[in-house]
Amino acid sequence: MTSPAGGTALEVLSHVFGYDAFRGEQAEIVDQVTAGGDAVVLMPTGGGKSLCYQIPALLREGTGVVVSPLIALMHDQVQALQAVGVRAEFLNSTQSATERARVERDYRAGALDILYVAPERLSNPATRSLLGAGTIALFAIDEAHCVSQWGHDFRPDYLGLSELAELWPDVPRIALTATATEATHSEITQRLSLGGARHFVASFDRPNIQYRIVPKRDPRAQLVEFIRAEGQDAAGIVYALSRASVERTADYLSQRGITALPYHAGLDAEVRAEAQSRFLREDGVVIVATIAFGMGIDKPDVRFVAHIDLPKSVEGYYQETGRAGRDGEPAVAWLAYGLQDVVQQRRMIDDGAADFAHKRRSMQHLDAMLALCETVQCRRVNLLRYFGQESAPCGNCDTCLNLPAIVDGTVAAQKLLSTVVRLDRERNQRFGAGQVIDILRGKETARTRQHGHNALSTWGIGADLSDQRWRGVVRQLLAQGLLATRGEYGVLGLTESSGEVLRGERTVHLREEPEKPQRSRTSRRTAAHELEPAAAELFEKLREWRAAVAREQGAPAYIVFSDATLRDIAMAKPTDEAVLGTISGVGDKKLARYGAAVIDVVRG
Repeated sequence: MTSPAGGTALEVLSHVFGYDAFRGEQAEIVDQVTAGGDAVVLMPTGGGKSLCYQIPALLREGTGVVVSPLIALMHDQVQALQAVGVRAEFLNSTQSATERARVERDYRAGALDILYVAPERLSNPATRSLLGAGTIALFAIDEAHCVSQWGHDFRPDYLGLSELAELWPDVPRIALTATATEATHSEITQRLSLGGARHFVASFDRPNIQYRIVPKRDPRAQLVEFIRAEGQDAAGIVYALSRASVERTADYLSQRGITALPYHAGLDAEVRAEAQSRFLREDGVVIVATIAFGMGIDKPDVRFVAHIDLPKSVEGYYQETGRAGRDGEPAVAWLAYGLQDVVQQRRMIDDGAADFAHKRRSMQHLDAMLALCETVQCRRVNLLRYFGQESAPCGNCDTCLNLPAIVDGTVAAQKLLSTVVRLDRERNQRFGAGQVIDILRGKETARTRQHGHNALSTWGIGADLSDQRWRGVVRQLLAQGLLATRGEYGVLGLTESSGEVLRGERTVHLREEPEKPQRSRTSRRTAAHELEPAAAELFEKLREWRAAVAREQGAPAYIVFSDATLRDIAMAKPTDEAVLGTISGVGDKKLARYGAAVIDVVRG
């Protein structure tokens, strides 16, 4: 396909973006949209989704209009495009009237290649009138899963995007997302009126991410140990469930010498903007956030994503962990998960104002997340199966590296379920896990004495297992649907399947958890991995040069060059610009702008 300027898709890829070949189905997607066809693209984070609409926007006549859900990220996305010579701009509420007028004038004059807008702005009649005054090359709907009302990032304004097909029937549309089950995929197609689109579904596998899920004991202390093991200079994101937990965790990390900043919707806009700016522009910054942070984050060198609370769904977990390792270098997705997480999530669903259908769907999401946490098989196999894709064991997640022992837990399950039954039927009492475990272990407390629980026939019959082990049993029975929690205090109750276990008709298999946490072997490495000493030294000098240039420009370092590109330069040691121009990530604009300076660093 040839652009109005005379180039082909491959030439644009090479000269503008500095890559010599498309990956996966990128070339087919580019051809489909450039030829005027619609497309629905499901591709993991880091898989190159942006090129699938950026190149057609450059090849087709007019301006590519990109619908992006977070205005806070538009500036960096536009800055990255401008750095490679693309005429890109955005329209959002952060601009002055003068700035908006300039962008609108450039759009009408056909002087823009790509224009970013938020879905809320696109629903504005004035914006639609503006778009009608120019030539639209395509519509790209990024983070398209936001249209799903069952999804974790639902945005009502996305529902209005189906009108684009009616208003501009001859303009191709491409919807893209990094996470979607088959149900969400179908919903995207229906709600965006993309019934005639070609569908491209890449593998959701992110082989460079190592998934680790550990039993929660002292989550903040465990988090510090994990971060220190990954390296103090590693950029990372830590997700917590509540705003209070975010602030406490950020403070806890800061007191222990880790550069950590809080981010949640309750903070002032200036504070959030400063935190995001430092995270994007400085090395070794850790953001502690609620899920309000990170959708569409462009920072490629996030080395870890950690969760100290259980995510509500596998889709949310995959989306959040996908922000690690976008540069293809090894990264870790770490989750600390405990019994209280299960109780809390179930209570939030039960107490919510949603209707029965929504609560049932939320519970299904939670059950799938519990299954991922409690699996004794490869985490990656379980994760990909959720998205309808089969795979072989990865050999790199915690269950592959430290295969958990599987034990017959039927007797332990019967002891616990029997205690719940006796409390209910003999005493008309219901308690949470802590009290039930105290009864099983025969633990004399003020509460067990008050209720005369030492007279129960199950008193002390579980003294052979520690409190930690019993909590693991409760958690796994909840995950297997053999136990339920109810009410505000998470009291334990039976399910329809509990009777099968009590009658000896069902065997219960449990993973045996160690009393002390095991260290997972990791394949972690940096962009300087396996470089010869001289090349490693050059790599660090290039990073220093890049940091100085980025500071001067007020831009994130990765907009100058990525770590992967600097590593390739350090290995090739180019002494002229012709050789430098052949390195991945060095396009014509960057070669002209930085080529001489990079050669000076190499020669030095």
